[in-house]
This record gives sequence, C-alpha cells and structure tokens, in this order.
Amino acid sequence: MVTSPRRKWLMEGAVALISVGVTLMICPEPAASGATAKIVAVGAENEYANVIKQIGGPYVTVTAIESNPNTDPHTFEASPSVARAVSAASLVVQNGVGYDTYMNKIESASPNAHRKVIDVQTLLGLPGDTANPHLWYDPSTMPAVANAIASDLASLDPSHAAYFEASVTRFDNSLKPWLTAIGKVKSKFPNAPVADTEPVADYMLQAAGTAIMTPWTLQADIMNGVDPSPQNVSLEETLLSEHRVKVFLYNEQVTDSLTETFLSYAHKAGIPVVAVYETMPAPGYDYQSWMLAEVNALLKALSSKHSTERL
Repeated sequence: MVTSPRRKWLMEGAVALISVGVTLMICPEPAASGATAKIVAVGAENEYANVIKQIGGPYVTVTAIESNPNTDPHTFEASPSVARAVSAASLVVQNGVGYDTYMNKIESASPNAHRKVIDVQTLLGLPGDTANPHLWYDPSTMPAVANAIASDLASLDPSHAAYFEASVTRFDNSLKPWLTAIGKVKSKFPNAPVADTEPVADYMLQAAGTAIMTPWTLQADIMNGVDPSPQNVSLEETLLSEHRVKVFLYNEQVTDSLTETFLSYAHKAGIPVVAVYETMPAPGYDYQSWMLAEVNALLKALSSKHSTERL
C-alpha cells in the first residue's frame, strides 16, 4: 500500500497529546483476594479489542487504542498514554499492513519477552504490499484472529484454557447471521454494481459478489491522502450521475470536499448511500452486530433504494 507523506509523518511523529476523541479504556480492575490477576490486553483498533473481550471474558482487561468513529484512523497520533497502555499489555492485537505502525515502534521501545503480539497481517500470511489494509471486513479474518487470541490467552492463563476455547466456538457461531446476509446479497443481487470512496468495505463487497466500479487507483488515492487524477474523478462522477451503480458506499470517517462532491452526485441521482466505518461505532455495537448492520444496509439499498448514511 502506498503511504502518503501526510500519513507517514503523522504515524511516525512522537506526539504529546492524544487525538481529540480517541478513547483509552485503561482501567484495570483489581483482582479479588486469592484470584488470578486479569490479563492486560490491547487492541490497536476497537474492533480487535472487542473480539479480545469476547474471547477473554472476565479474565481480561482490554484497552482499545483507536475507538472514535468520528476520526480518521489513518491520521492517528500516538501519545505517551498509548505507549504506557501498550507497554503494560501481555497481549496485543494489531492490524499490520502499514495501518498501525505506531504499535511496532512502541513495542520495540518497550521490549517484553513474555508479551504476545498478534499481527493480523502476519497471522493471515499477507505480504507487506497488501493494497487494502481493512482486513476486518473480510469474513475469514476474525475467526482466525479469535482462534489466535484464545491460544495466546490460554498460554498466559492455562487454568482458563477451556473457557477461551468455548468462547471461540460461541464467537464463530455468532458470525453466522452476517455470513448468511452476505450470501443473500450474492444470490439475490449477483454482480450488483457499486461505487465507493475508499476500499474500506471492499473485502465484504467482494465476498458478497458485487462489482466494484470505482477505479482502484481512485480508492487508493483518497485512502492515502493523494489527489486523484481528473480522469478518475470524472469517471466516478459519471458512475453516479448516469446511474451506472446501484449503491454508493461512503466512508463516514474520512471526508473532504471531493468525497462530499461525490455524495452530492449520489443524492442528486437518487442512488442510495451506505455509510461504512474503519472504527467500530460504539456504543451499541459489537463486531458481529456492526458487520451485520453494514450488510443489512447494503441489502436495503439494493432492494428498496433505502439509504443508511449513519449507523
């Protein structure tokens, strides 16, 4: 993935303050007398933190580093507080693919031979130049992550290994409504043409059998803060104004004058809009209900031209 100078500078810089709106849930609960201390864990993105909590249950205390759906994760600025949270963790889950490189810097600065780090890119065997970093939208990602979390938690706390293993089974079963909904899109609306601003939900759209008409180069340029070519901008506007797509998927977290222009084209053409997010909307959602809500919004858009511009 090409990294824009703006994004690279922001991710590598040492920043003294947390980005506005980023929530740090650093609140370890004291263990009861004679009880085993909870495992301190960190999810770089709140969707990963949510899955850690689902697998670990009462035996983990989890910190979500990036947790505000109203901010751009690509411009997240690490802080001393973030560094302290990561340094204290026995288990860390991070995305990789250049999405949260600040985590690697913090981990290197605070080495811990006993810390378990799950890098999802590495877990899935993806190359470093993987173009789309939004791995959590791929239906195959979180089952693998949940299984790895359970394995590492069991290594850290063998006495509760059976609980962690059972949690994985519960988690996998809870994904079935989402997978069923994806299958419904694929069977009822095969090759449905869609447009988007960024490749946020592309893995899910591909699993659902839709045809993504927006040029990859346009998606990548917007994702990386690069000015798209006039030709690509014109093509996207044509897709919308000439009704060549059935749905427009709009990244609610990363907006600018260009993406707002695309949104206005969709509105004028009567093309339904579906909001997508890089950070799990909270409160009110867990990973499963968030993913299901996204597919249900896509289904409503395709079946009745209903827009869901905010979850």
